[in-house]
Amino acid sequence: MQLELIATHGPFSASELARRTGLTAAGITGVIARLAAGGHVVRDTDPADRRRAVIRAADADHPELAEAFARLGGALGGVIAEYEPAERAAIVGYLHRMIDILREQTILLGSG
Repeated sequence: MQLELIATHGPFSASELARRTGLTAAGITGVIARLAAGGHVVRDTDPADRRRAVIRAADADHPELAEAFARLGGALGGVIAEYEPAERAAIVGYLHRMIDILREQTILLGSG
């Protein structure tokens, strides 16, 4: 979830990323460290404030991930194809609602 957020809406400071995800400062620091170690994000100096770091998605290609996600997408596509269009719409609607609730609850857990 954090990598998707960074790649789609970033870059972010660590504190902004923590606020958006509902994680604590310590929690987001660990997530960023793991993402950086895996080559998924890069820590850069904020050009507007050189004392601050910003986290952005790395530009690197990962062909092994592309292949794995292509297989996964094909397998999932085969499952969803078994349903009628109205059933698929209901499933997609349900999943979107569940994702929204999980995001909201994650933020609430982090703010408590």
